[in-house]
Amino acid sequence: MSSVAFNPEQGKPLHPFVTFTLPLVAVFGALLGFIGGQAAGLGPLEGAIFGAVIAAVLAFVLTRFLPRKTGRWGAIAVCVAMGFFAGGFAGAVGGLILGALLGWAVYWLDTGDYRRGVPPYATTGQVLWHNSFKFICGAIFFFLIAPIITIIPLSFNAQNFFTFTPEMLALDPAGFSLKHYQDFFTNDAWLQPLKNSLIIAPFATFISVSLGTLAAIGLSQSHVPGRRAIMAVLISPMIVPLIISATGMFFFYSQMGLFMENYLGISKSLSGYIKVILAHAALGVPFVIITVTATLVSFDQSLTRAAANMGANPVTTFFKVQMPLILPGVISGGLFAFITSFDEVVVVLFVGAAAQKTLPWQMFTGLREQISPTILAVATILVIISIALLTVVELLRRRSERLRGMSPG
Repeated sequence: MSSVAFNPEQGKPLHPFVTFTLPLVAVFGALLGFIGGQAAGLGPLEGAIFGAVIAAVLAFVLTRFLPRKTGRWGAIAVCVAMGFFAGGFAGAVGGLILGALLGWAVYWLDTGDYRRGVPPYATTGQVLWHNSFKFICGAIFFFLIAPIITIIPLSFNAQNFFTFTPEMLALDPAGFSLKHYQDFFTNDAWLQPLKNSLIIAPFATFISVSLGTLAAIGLSQSHVPGRRAIMAVLISPMIVPLIISATGMFFFYSQMGLFMENYLGISKSLSGYIKVILAHAALGVPFVIITVTATLVSFDQSLTRAAANMGANPVTTFFKVQMPLILPGVISGGLFAFITSFDEVVVVLFVGAAAQKTLPWQMFTGLREQISPTILAVATILVIISIALLTVVELLRRRSERLRGMSPG
């Protein structure tokens, strides 16, 4: 008779749990306790020890007596109760997050889910590297996204501060307000720059898409001489430091503005808009060229030759044959060009005037001259818009892969 202890209900041996799952869960719990202990007023060492003990006890109870779904909810309930006891409503929210993480980690280790994605014959080192690589990517993602996430709750601050107030940290409803969003949508100092941005960005995007698409199609032809050098010149606005590009655009477009005003009779305000639109179009062209060129790599040129053999002229061939297939790349480049124009501030400071003040320019002014918390509300809106546009770009990328036969779904 084996002396290994078994759970009478599930028949799981304790030895693998004690030697593998338990130590790792305790380390993970110590890390969570270190983080959560700071918020609860515990010292770093006390928080780590407390977290390790709680995690070890929970791991034993969950894996021995509860199925996955019930156990994960149980871990959340326990952590929420402890968080509420230690820090009220804010502590309960923190306990909710920590409990969800802890419950996931326990079953992820105990059920062997950590081996998913690796072949059965993978060594311990290969499995370790596979999971370490995923955690490293997650840490990098968190490092990049954390500053953006911080802005969003700050935009609902009831006070005119750029920091979390005690009421916000305690999740007191009195500490939150929509007044900064109300100021943005009712204050002409913000509405006029928003209007300028919504005028400049679409026109700049249209010009970028038109020129960038034509350039990408032309440079995709193997008979074009010096196409690598031409490509390098066209995408140089992405490579050259923006302050250098802005300085060069200032001298170039200032002379263009004088010509339009003195010889063409264009008003100073209109010439200012034209200069900013052209400058932003120059910044957006490289994004269009790169995305359309990537789409044209897998484009079957025999389709255009077949259309020409059947009597279609070049214009008809482009709009009826080529454009539908490269349209996802064109739209993706246009979205990138729109984001570039809508968020750009350096070039418009050099090229534009007060009449062409855009939303980023107003935000920059608000940081430099008057610390206005409305900036946080505007930043949150811009983040949401950027996420929506990038989501569209990703959907278009997947559609393009399906059209090119690179993805089964």
